Amino acid sequence: MISPAEYEAWYHTARGAWIAGQEFALINKLMQLAPGATLLDVGTGTGYFARRFAAMNLEVTGLDPDCAALDYARSRGGNVNYMEGSALNLPFADQSFDYCNAITSLCFIAEPKRAIEEMRRVARRGVVLGLLHRHSLLHRQKAGHGTYAGARWDDIAAVRSWCPATPLRYGYAIFLPDGGLFARLAESLLPQSFPFGGFLAVALHKPEP
Repeated sequence: MISPAEYEAWYHTARGAWIAGQEFALINKLMQLAPGATLLDVGTGTGYFARRFAAMNLEVTGLDPDCAALDYARSRGGNVNYMEGSALNLPFADQSFDYCNAITSLCFIAEPKRAIEEMRRVARRGVVLGLLHRHSLLHRQKAGHGTYAGARWDDIAAVRSWCPATPLRYGYAIFLPDGGLFARLAESLLPQSFPFGGFLAVALHKPEP
């Protein structure tokens, strides 16, 4: 079992920082939150993405069931409010946040449809998911190994089955997961609609009242 400190350390390697940067940019593009907006980061883990959003002057709450991960996240600072809780039963009233996101955490939840319903319940504007994408080189290389062990790899058809009546906006990133110079060049040239990235980001926006 990898420790929170070991997991966080990966984000600070050259490859990890590049991958996380691409994921963050795509998620942020789909949300387009203004400073001061509220965000619930579901499955926050070590708080890496929560801290990045908080640095954009968002009001961020990070939620996770793992007390050890939360203790580590709090030790990193970053002006984030951390809480223990389950994605299947979010401890918040309806429409408590502008947005909810779940970045590579939904893939470890056995009931994704229920978790999404909970996130949509507490979000005023919408939900953004960051998923491990089945139709990718990353899946071929990493499925079942290391920190990916036990993860579910999804695709856009699965998301549509969970939310059949919801309009979706989505895009892909991490087409070549080694993070080298050629991978970075490919990432800059391939459109985010190219459906073979290892990371699939999906926005489920709520209609305006």
